[in-house]
Amino acid sequence: MGKRNNQRKNAAMMLDSDDDNSSVSSTSTMRSDLMFAPGNDEVQVEKDSLLDQAVDALYEKRGSTREKALASILEAFNSSLQHEFVEKKFATLLHQCLNCIKKGSSKEICLASHVIGVLALTVGCGDNANEMLEESLPVISQAFKSGSESTKTIALLECLAIITFVGGNDPEQTEKSMQVMWQVVHPKLKSNVVAVKPSATVITTMVFAWSFLLTTVDGWKLNPKDWQESISYLSSLLDKDDRSVRIAAGEALALIFEIGSLEKFSVGTKSSDDGSTEEGNKPREYVHIQGLKAKIINQARDLSAEAGGKSAAKKDLTNQRNMFRDILEYFEDGYSPEISIKVGSDLLQTSTWSQLIQLNFLKHFLGGGFIKHMQENELLQDVLGFTPKKKCLDSENRLSGSEKVC
Repeated sequence: MGKRNNQRKNAAMMLDSDDDNSSVSSTSTMRSDLMFAPGNDEVQVEKDSLLDQAVDALYEKRGSTREKALASILEAFNSSLQHEFVEKKFATLLHQCLNCIKKGSSKEICLASHVIGVLALTVGCGDNANEMLEESLPVISQAFKSGSESTKTIALLECLAIITFVGGNDPEQTEKSMQVMWQVVHPKLKSNVVAVKPSATVITTMVFAWSFLLTTVDGWKLNPKDWQESISYLSSLLDKDDRSVRIAAGEALALIFEIGSLEKFSVGTKSSDDGSTEEGNKPREYVHIQGLKAKIINQARDLSAEAGGKSAAKKDLTNQRNMFRDILEYFEDGYSPEISIKVGSDLLQTSTWSQLIQLNFLKHFLGGGFIKHMQENELLQDVLGFTPKKKCLDSENRLSGSEKVC
């Protein structure tokens, strides 16, 4: 879509970049920098040895020992990209983490889920990532059914989103994961089963994770009935009291508008024998979806101007207003928000809802490891269209003057 020249730029929305930059200067990251300094091969060997010990500790019977080992592994993966270690211990680490999900406490499941996700981002696209998805999906699906504790469910949802994002080779695999996520808040119940109402944080995470995967697929290839249910449900979430739920639903609907899936029902009209569409005989689904579209726009308009009550958190209310102003502007005029965040001395910029959703999800998942991954992880750089200046300069040094591209 076209952009106007004076499009509002959300320069102030740095997405907590100051917090990320402060995390980069943490002790763990400084230890990581030491590992790559010349003459510190012994430090690297020691680090690898500690990681090996942590993986070995995952075989221990005591749950607290496994939890400490998982936390150590996670810190190591967040502070530096462990490519050499992953090449040697990929399968072992994956299978031990899956065992932790099968038999561990909620804390252990959360840690193991996060390790699997960071492992997938480190491995990158390819056979290993696809193997991770195929082996992890049944385990994660079963874990969803074995309990409804919010922290565990949230960690599993985020893990499933990441491993599908990296390892999904075709739309069918991605749609399968999206359906598993959907069933967390809309389970297919038997007549003698009582539904457990999901918490607002679980609903928010599910919608963010589902939207994250939606950025990777062609909406036209998904089941129309599923789409109609999704849009109706997301619209209903805009009326919920929890602002994080509203924002997640609003972003998901903006993404659906962006990829054109809201309009897909318009081509589902009944056709005559010669293939032409009968404009006067549009199906019920088309009428329904157009009504939903008008309702969503009105909801976005109301939320962009919502007045604060006595109990309204000022920051949350401001975030909601700003987000729904952007959403409304996109619904009505087609202009996406432009976001910039600092990554070291570089700027990472987004100009579509798809990019913004991917950035927000990856940044949230990686936490303090986001900066390090953006500076060194080629998968994330390709996904978000980001080239650090250092990488650009290194490339220039390898090319002749006539071949320089940066």
